[in-house]
Amino acid sequence: MNAFRLRRAAVAVAAAAVLPFSLAACSDSGSDTRSEAGAEASAPAAQENTPTTGTDTAADGPFGPACASVPKDGAGSFDGMAKDPVATAASNNPELSTLVAAVKQAGLVDTLNNAENITVFAPTDDAFAKIPKADLDKVLADKDMLTKILTYHVVGQKLTPKQLENGSFETLQTGTLTTEGSGEAYTVNDSSKVVCGNVPTANATVYIVDTVLMPK
Repeated sequence: MNAFRLRRAAVAVAAAAVLPFSLAACSDSGSDTRSEAGAEASAPAAQENTPTTGTDTAADGPFGPACASVPKDGAGSFDGMAKDPVATAASNNPELSTLVAAVKQAGLVDTLNNAENITVFAPTDDAFAKIPKADLDKVLADKDMLTKILTYHVVGQKLTPKQLENGSFETLQTGTLTTEGSGEAYTVNDSSKVVCGNVPTANATVYIVDTVLMPK
């Protein structure tokens, strides 16, 4: 009987000795599991907070003080103009109504809309207003002269702002225009300023200018 009691006591002592280690192991395992789960849960959050490079795209978009007058939505907005060929896009911009009328008068709507990868330096209504009315009326009445002036505003390639920093380009009129500047300040032929540049249309890049360019 005494031997039986001694064996039971020994088993109890052994169990008591093993129990703390078992609990400790379970506790450590639970801690590791929670730690791993926490790491996995935090990983997506860190990924979501990673900044994007959207600012690079924005930096390549339209620039200049006159861009503020472009409608925020609709066909005349930057998004709307990007969907249409250049002559159609210009017709939706209220600042280019005189240019659009001149393009129609010269019969150049289809020529501009069907061209591929061109750059148009588009004079504003205020740019045309700088020309004395008698002289402007004379130009508008002379289709050949009007065509020469308008095609002088068109270059047969898409130009980036970087290319305008110190450039010389042949126009569709076969003359040459020069550009210079940097950042968001550019001039064409030393006199006409780009007031809203790098505007995309479906087939062209447009630089809106404040003075009509005259071929030599």
